[in-house]
Amino acid sequence: MRRAPKFWWASWPGPRALQQAPGSWRNGAIARRRMRRGAPARSRLPVICIGNVVAGGAGKTPTVIALARLLWQEGHRPVILTRGYGGTESGPLLVDPDAHTAAEVGDEALLLAEAAPTIVSADRAAGAAFAAEQDADVILMDDGFQNPTLAKDLSIIVVDGATGIGNGMVIPSGPLRAPLNAQMSRADALLVIGEGKPGEAMVRRAARRAMPILRGDLTPRANPEIEGSRVLAFAGIGRPEKFFTTLREVGAEIVQTRSYPDHYPFTAEDAKDILTYAEKHELLRWLAGSARVLGVDMVPRDEQRLVGLAIQAIRTHAFR
Repeated sequence: MRRAPKFWWASWPGPRALQQAPGSWRNGAIARRRMRRGAPARSRLPVICIGNVVAGGAGKTPTVIALARLLWQEGHRPVILTRGYGGTESGPLLVDPDAHTAAEVGDEALLLAEAAPTIVSADRAAGAAFAAEQDADVILMDDGFQNPTLAKDLSIIVVDGATGIGNGMVIPSGPLRAPLNAQMSRADALLVIGEGKPGEAMVRRAARRAMPILRGDLTPRANPEIEGSRVLAFAGIGRPEKFFTTLREVGAEIVQTRSYPDHYPFTAEDAKDILTYAEKHELLRWLAGSARVLGVDMVPRDEQRLVGLAIQAIRTHAFR
């Protein structure tokens, strides 16, 4: 499990990116061919996919949670479908937060299950068939945008406004999962989270394709235990720097930061190391009980427009 290299997020390809260009061209060609595969399975339920065009955190999981809650409010019964990244279970299975662990179903699946019934399935088509057996009327798919095995009724790509598509190259030279044009041609809408020139560049690309453009923000939840406190900040997410910035914005005094790879499975040795540092710097009373989580929510700037796109996809599903 590796961290994304910093040169991915430069505004243009540098020497290190160009050195790996042959691998990027090869991966891009493979990804393009894979996405073109025909005859995807079609679910009995409408499928709304929330994906991203790059590797790493863009905000898709908070977006799925936000959309699930909005659809509940509109009287719909969403079920969430996820691959269960980092877990051992291949599924399809219905996540039970009281029985399953992150080692079994992945950390994201447990988080998603707090918002709506969640199914883990490495096989997206099999997962959708299993979802159709549940008490649900729409599938929200977390990730899987590039996966060609399941037909989508609506695909929303999520982009971090501060980083966009980085240097614009495909893995390993850059963060793109596949060539951008191949991905944009399959997207139905763009959601930009936060501000930044890289995000605005994606807005211009989407506008040229006449795609609906949505905007939102990741907003931290109030947490008096963190606000104004001296903290050791540690995170195993796609962009830990974003988390550290948010901590400072809510008033935390960061004594030290520790960055781990995305979806990192913390070990007992990691915990011992963190607690030892905390005790040495008189942070132990805050950390020893248990680490505090700074929760965030994706807040759409136009809820009705986001919900409207989803409901339109649900209503037109029967005619496809």
